Amino acid sequence: MKALLLDLGGTAFVSGNELLRLLGEREPRLRAVAARCGPLGMSPDPLWDRMIATEIGEREYWRVRCAEVGTAIGRDWSLREFMDALYTQVDDVVRPEAVALVAAARAAGRPVGALTNDLRAFHGEAGLADLPFLAGLDAVVDASVTGVLKPDPRAFELGAKALDVDPADVVFVDDMPWNIAGAERAGMIAVEVDLREPAAAFRRAARELGL
Repeated sequence: MKALLLDLGGTAFVSGNELLRLLGEREPRLRAVAARCGPLGMSPDPLWDRMIATEIGEREYWRVRCAEVGTAIGRDWSLREFMDALYTQVDDVVRPEAVALVAAARAAGRPVGALTNDLRAFHGEAGLADLPFLAGLDAVVDASVTGVLKPDPRAFELGAKALDVDPADVVFVDDMPWNIAGAERAGMIAVEVDLREPAAAFRRAARELGL
C-alpha cells in the first residue's frame, strides 16, 4: 500500500500567494504589490517567473515580497513577522481537501507525512507547529531543521524513511515544479498542485493512493 507525503505551504496549507491577495483586498496601500502574486495575480509577476525558472529560490521570492509590503505600509519587519501577518488573517490555514485526503488515507491504514522546506524558517519554533493537522501526521520532515532542501534527492529519501516506506511507494504532493521533478527522480509518484485549482491535485492523489 502506498503512503502519502505532502508539502505544506501552498499544498496542505493555503499558499502565500492566496494570502497576499487577501491582504491586498483588506489594505488599500498594498493593492499594487498584492496584484503581483504569482499565477493568482491581476498583474504580471516577473519575480515569480524568475523563481519558476529557478533563477531565484522560494525564500528569496518571499524576502522581496516581504520588503515590498513593508515599504508600502511603512514597516521594517522580518520574513517571519511578514509570514505571521499573512497566515494569521485566516482562522484555518489548512486546505479542507488536504484534511479530507489525510483522513481518508489514515482510515485506510496508510502512512501519512509532510515534507517541507520552510516550516521553521518561515514560522519559527512554535508558529504553525502546534496545528492539530500536523499533530495527526505520522511524521513531519522540515528541511529548515535537517538542512536538506527539496529538490535534493536526499530530502525525499528522508521523507520516505520517516514513514518507513520505499520512495517508490510514496504519493507526493507539492506546488512547485522543481520539487515534483525531484520527487519523480527519487522514484515517487508526484502530483503537482495548480494554485488556481488546488482541489484537482488532491483528487488525483486520492486516485493514485487507490482511495
